[in-house]
Amino acid sequence: MPKMLHTGQVIIDLVLAVDELPPPGGDVLAQSAGFEAGGGFNVMAAAQRNGLPVVYLGRHGTGRFGDLAREAMQAEGIGLGIAQPAERDTGLCVAVTDASAERSFISYIGAEGEVSAEELAGVAAEAGDYVYVSGYSLLQVGKAQALVDWVLGLPAAVKVVFDPGPLVDSPDAPLLRALLPRIDAWTSNSVEALKVTGAADIGVALERLAALLSPSVLLVVRDGPRGCWIEQRGERSHVPGFAVEAVDSNGAGDAHAGVFVAGLAHDLPALEAARRANAAAALAVTRWGPATAPGGDEVDAFISESL
Repeated sequence: MPKMLHTGQVIIDLVLAVDELPPPGGDVLAQSAGFEAGGGFNVMAAAQRNGLPVVYLGRHGTGRFGDLAREAMQAEGIGLGIAQPAERDTGLCVAVTDASAERSFISYIGAEGEVSAEELAGVAAEAGDYVYVSGYSLLQVGKAQALVDWVLGLPAAVKVVFDPGPLVDSPDAPLLRALLPRIDAWTSNSVEALKVTGAADIGVALERLAALLSPSVLLVVRDGPRGCWIEQRGERSHVPGFAVEAVDSNGAGDAHAGVFVAGLAHDLPALEAARRANAAAALAVTRWGPATAPGGDEVDAFISESL
């Protein structure tokens, strides 16, 4: 069975639910608050819950947040590729969800923002494995160069999945330019795809992404409740979403990405993997919190009930 090697960042989310964000200098009362493992944890939990073994190939800290991160990963059965905690603590993200189910983030990077070439090489990537790379990692001076060098040295039989995240806004950064030809699968939401490509609509964004990446790249662009678009070798398909009552969009894209990769790892066609990912994202937005991806049996049942 292949595995996922996740090279992103596990941080701790302080999750707050509010009616609306306060104006600058203002204050509002939250309906709920809690600390949850987040960041890259959400993708890993989604993949693990859908039958794809996962190893976290990132750092974790010493302190209360590092303890929370390790406990969450161990509870999900996620392996720790780097066993020794760093001297500093794991970082924190304040995640605020308003009444429209939209979320806003303020993040502080801690121990997870650093990694060495030796640490990355400590877990073997084998043929058929999926290496998950986050755009957030390319912004971390303590790990970006080592990570890109390691990815570029991987065998061709190891598949590289890239998630640009909201902070990557151009394909022109040197490390991203170096990484682009090695990407086997691109997964993002529509806002991220439009931002990176400078396109005005998803169709143009898909065309520009296909031109930037390798000829065989598999493109997945999420389009909110409308589902997602996939394209490979010039063949484009829209995979419809599922109608649900959303309460919290935090972690929905991560659920989609993790379940999609798990589907590919189980040899599902891209269209079927995307359909399962859409179902997982739909279920995730009906639940509060960042790591709300359903398990494989839940996805199966939801799809059957929706027929």
